[in-house]
Amino acid sequence: MLATEWSRGFGLRVPIVNAPMGGVAGGRLAAAVTAAGGLGMVGMGSVATPEALAAELRQVNGRFGIGLVDWVMRKQPALFEDALAARPAVLSVSFGTDWSWVARAHDAGIATITQVYDALGARQAADAGVDVLVARGAEGGGHGDVQLSTLPLLDAVLDAVSVPVLAGGGIASPRSLAAVLAAGASGAWVGTRLAACPEALTGDASRRALIAAGATDTRVTRVFDLASGLPWPERFPSRVLANEFVARWTGREEALAADRSAGAELAAATAGDDRRIAPVDAGQGVGMIDGEATVAEVIETMCAGAERLLRAWAP
Repeated sequence: MLATEWSRGFGLRVPIVNAPMGGVAGGRLAAAVTAAGGLGMVGMGSVATPEALAAELRQVNGRFGIGLVDWVMRKQPALFEDALAARPAVLSVSFGTDWSWVARAHDAGIATITQVYDALGARQAADAGVDVLVARGAEGGGHGDVQLSTLPLLDAVLDAVSVPVLAGGGIASPRSLAAVLAAGASGAWVGTRLAACPEALTGDASRRALIAAGATDTRVTRVFDLASGLPWPERFPSRVLANEFVARWTGREEALAADRSAGAELAAATAGDDRRIAPVDAGQGVGMIDGEATVAEVIETMCAGAERLLRAWAP
């Protein structure tokens, strides 16, 4: 079975960790990833609450991790405290620069992960004691820095630090998984491909949209954050499937920020899974989704295929 030094040492059967996608990576998805041999992560995103975390944790089985957004955690300290109390195998906190959470997690016996976007950020995270870094490239879905694509970023981060590095962004097939492992990644941080699985919290319409989309059907935008009034730093726009709302407001961001009716329209569409208006986070790997599949089927296909490719490349 496909493995790396890090995945074996961490007790995983395969070097796959699901990205802790808010509103997508719930307890059921995390449990399925862990059952398939990877590490399942429960994601708490922009609108996380302690109650939502507790509800998802009731569905986990086996080892699991928790992913938090730094600025959300700062606004709701109970999220962080509850995450520590849940005793996850790993705690991921990203999108911030205050590393005080790392020591708290270590004191509780919990390993730490964070996403990084350049060599400097990687060195800062490693110097702060973070155990595992995620080189999250611009191809990735959802929020993130979009300056560097996955392979150039992975190259730079691996040269900058000695801690294990996972690769994220555009990894949705056996070939892309094999590529990042061949480049030296300790594992893959997989988001979009797993978001299309039935175990995810993804709504049915959004799931169908992910399956139908091609690699060029994503856009990088801030329109959903502006309409929702969410204080995401400008550095971290979101990659989503193109839709009517993105087309309508791109280039009119100042007007959007002042338009209360747009926020109400977006809230209603999100509640109703109307993907013409509501955001569907998706990385460029979305074009590699070729149909419906369970988490177990996706992980088996990706890992078995990557193993065959790696053996063929180095006979």
